[in-house]
Amino acid sequence: MKIKTVKMETPEGLNIIIGQSHFIKTVEDLYEVMIGSVPNAKFGIAFCEASCDCLVRKEGNDKEMVEIAVRNASSIACGHTFVITMKDVFPINVLNAIKNCQEVCSIFCATANPVEVVIAETELGRGIMGVIDGVVPKGIEDEKNIKERKALLRKFGYKR
Repeated sequence: MKIKTVKMETPEGLNIIIGQSHFIKTVEDLYEVMIGSVPNAKFGIAFCEASCDCLVRKEGNDKEMVEIAVRNASSIACGHTFVITMKDVFPINVLNAIKNCQEVCSIFCATANPVEVVIAETELGRGIMGVIDGVVPKGIEDEKNIKERKALLRKFGYKR
């Protein structure tokens, strides 16, 4: 077995969700989840099919987001995984709806941070072992950091 990491393309302002599902209709069902959750969101979805034609299936409402999702999914190249790229929306706005999609088995990450996917490869194929989401902590927050965190959450409208 070979183990390697693959860096995801995550331009400034982009959020990414990486998960695993089990069926070809995932790409269409995730499209419906996204469009129904936040109508103004720009997004792209790519799904790595694990049987039959073994294609990277794609959907979305923004050409750039679709292209980035396809590039990321193609670089992961693990069966039955999906990548959702989005802007003008945070993962928190869609994550529960995605988790409730009947084909979704698990979510590996939902983030705007730099991401590396840890992949194992065997004779059969490739699978995601996990993800590296962001960087190592640099310390412990102090009172100033706490105030900044609380202000940021209120700026985004998640707290009052």
